[in-house]
Amino acid sequence: MLQEKLIEKGKKYLANTYTRFPIVVTKGEGCWLWDMEGRRYLDFLSGIAVCNLGHAPKSVVEALTNQANRFFHVSNLFHTEVQIRAAELLVEHSFADKVFFCNSGAEANEAAIKLARRYSWKKYGEGRAEIVAMENSFHGRTMATLSATGQTKFHVGFSPLLEGFAFVPFNDRSALEKAISERTCAIILELIQSEGGVYVADKEYIKFIRELADQRDILIILDEVQTGMGRTGKLFGYEHYGMEPDVVSLAKALGGGFPVGAIIAKEGAASAFEPGAHASTFGGNALACSAIVATINTLIGEGIVANCDKMGKLLVEGLLALKRKFPFMVDVRGMGLLLGIELSIPGELLVQEFLKEGVILYATKGNVLRLLPPLIVSREEVDLFLDIATRVFERQKP
Repeated sequence: MLQEKLIEKGKKYLANTYTRFPIVVTKGEGCWLWDMEGRRYLDFLSGIAVCNLGHAPKSVVEALTNQANRFFHVSNLFHTEVQIRAAELLVEHSFADKVFFCNSGAEANEAAIKLARRYSWKKYGEGRAEIVAMENSFHGRTMATLSATGQTKFHVGFSPLLEGFAFVPFNDRSALEKAISERTCAIILELIQSEGGVYVADKEYIKFIRELADQRDILIILDEVQTGMGRTGKLFGYEHYGMEPDVVSLAKALGGGFPVGAIIAKEGAASAFEPGAHASTFGGNALACSAIVATINTLIGEGIVANCDKMGKLLVEGLLALKRKFPFMVDVRGMGLLLGIELSIPGELLVQEFLKEGVILYATKGNVLRLLPPLIVSREEVDLFLDIATRVFERQKP
């Protein structure tokens, strides 16, 4: 009863921008959440690919607590040891030379867009500012990132969008080559279109993009807001493709659940940013950077990325076995622990059925169940999910 009353109060005071689950979360630990009534839920959403280390990870809690006892924020007019260490770790473990910190995925993509345009402007002057993006993509909710998003449903009611973006079908080399012109400064894409239905970029397509970008001197921006920080079974998604991008945007799991964003870039691209060219008041604050340091050290030092790869393969194996049993399962796709189950029936109905069984997951594109468990998920928890999925799917039989 208290939970229902609180939900009604939330509807009264909170902007109506989310369709929320009918529970009030009071606690999280590992791969589990508890509601106000004490019911436990297996979390296969992870705050939408945020809680890669699970809920309340000890290393991040300790890092935040220790830093909070020193200071929260001093502005980027000062150097701080923790910010330098966070940047050092990102550079040491990636292709990049430089880091810019911000607060979210949308801000990271906004910074990447600005960096690409400024890089081209400094080198070639005006008129070379167009960015080629992918149909079915998602890059954020700011006006620039919304304009770069290739799904019209997100555009409704926000026209006019910003100029300077062209769109091509995902994984279509011919269309991409035709879209590149003397006005193009960059290509932006996700390696897995998660919000778009969990579609994975072909390896040959990414290789082609790198070759094309090198020929035309345009930047490759990879949106790794969801695929970064171990989610695909490697620390960064681009590592699966045998290529190096010019700029990568990061957020979501970068701080182990604490809000933070960043772009990492090669020196040639990053040098386009000079003092005054771009900034973020809270970007790289001490609390956020302490969370980044703890997150990266934990991911690497405790074998969590390897666990993601192992559990992802186990989960796919189980899902494919279910697909052979249930004809409404059209496809199983993804990488690591970013997986999608395409259905021939509405996904939202199944989301509610899973919730009744004590499992939290999400549907995108209407009929794709998206699975995003914490990377610390155990074999027992994967098996439990598959058992529950079997029960839920059994109820859908005609």
